[in-house]
Amino acid sequence: MTLDFDTGTTDWSTIGTGLLDDTIALRRAIHADPEIGLHCPRTTDKAKAALAGLPLEIHDSRSTTGFIAILRGGREQAGDNGRTVLLRGDMDALPMQEETGLAFASGTPGAMHACGHDSHTAMLVGAAKALCARAETLPGTVAFMFQPGEEGHHGARFMIEDGLLAKAAPDAAFALHISPNMPTGVVVSREGALLASADTISATITGRGGHAAMPHDCLDPIPIACEIVGALQSYVARRIAVSDPAVLSITQFNAGTAHNIIPSTVELHGTLRTLSEATRSEMHGAFRRIVEGIAAAHGATAEARIDAGYPVTVCDPRGTRLMASCAAAIGADYAAMPAPMMGAEDFSYVLREVPGAMAFIGVAPAGTDPATNPPLHNTRMTIDESVMARGIALHCAVAERFLERGFD
Repeated sequence: MTLDFDTGTTDWSTIGTGLLDDTIALRRAIHADPEIGLHCPRTTDKAKAALAGLPLEIHDSRSTTGFIAILRGGREQAGDNGRTVLLRGDMDALPMQEETGLAFASGTPGAMHACGHDSHTAMLVGAAKALCARAETLPGTVAFMFQPGEEGHHGARFMIEDGLLAKAAPDAAFALHISPNMPTGVVVSREGALLASADTISATITGRGGHAAMPHDCLDPIPIACEIVGALQSYVARRIAVSDPAVLSITQFNAGTAHNIIPSTVELHGTLRTLSEATRSEMHGAFRRIVEGIAAAHGATAEARIDAGYPVTVCDPRGTRLMASCAAAIGADYAAMPAPMMGAEDFSYVLREVPGAMAFIGVAPAGTDPATNPPLHNTRMTIDESVMARGIALHCAVAERFLERGFD
């Protein structure tokens, strides 16, 4: 990768380090008090309290407890019609019981910050403080997007529908996500598809129940459902190009009430992941055809349902290169991700509207092997908190660089 542009002159690494103690304190306060879903009022209050007194315009979401804080640079206020860049941090936790043993572990039974959103929020607050302190020198606007509901609740989409993205009107958007399975402080991203789309698939196969000793008097939906599962896997293996892949997993197969009763129905549930909208559309059609067609071939009926989830997270190549260059400018190693990950992320909704990029930053605790650390969404996931200084620095460097030069 060629990095041939200036990344600005501010020493953001030193500034990030200076903000680390406050950032750790905020992260721990959020970690100890996790909230789930679109409504995280205590987390929002903590973030807003940390931003109090800064020259920010706060715009609240109507349908979530998220908000956007807008910083207008001094040079823009003086008449320079500059660019606008958006930085995103998510705020919600996961429905799981923490088992880290940390002194600041979750105090809420059944809720835990196991995906690093506590650190994302704290780093974004730190970046807001740093950039506000230098507002007079900024040639444009920075919008800080504090978003709940990332964990399957479509928080970004709701905030966009509430008009907050239009309120900010960004020319580019960027986000960071921690990873406990990447080396400490290393920044990782890729051009194009970074993360997959994620759709929930379900089907109900209806036959005719009866006595298990007399299947000829029934229409057993179980072997029909088994045939459907096999046909779906065959379709992915034989009809979907490996260069534009799909993952379809049936994870629930529910039927029956007793060993001697053939049930009337079978329920199937699973997930569908793709790396392009073309393959996603093809798999939607194939799922419906296979479920309904195989059932009909046996004289049964079936209903196929698709609950559309997050789109593919697509990084603009210019945005990825900008993040890579800024990582180098703050002294961080950058590594190109060799292939997309099949996880999903609702920052994809923002990147569908605005060019930009997302990157991971390694937070493997000191002295551990990143490959064997408890991963994201694990009850024992922990991070090296010192890396948050680098996250703050990267947010700031990216914002400054884009405001000064755009994607050039």
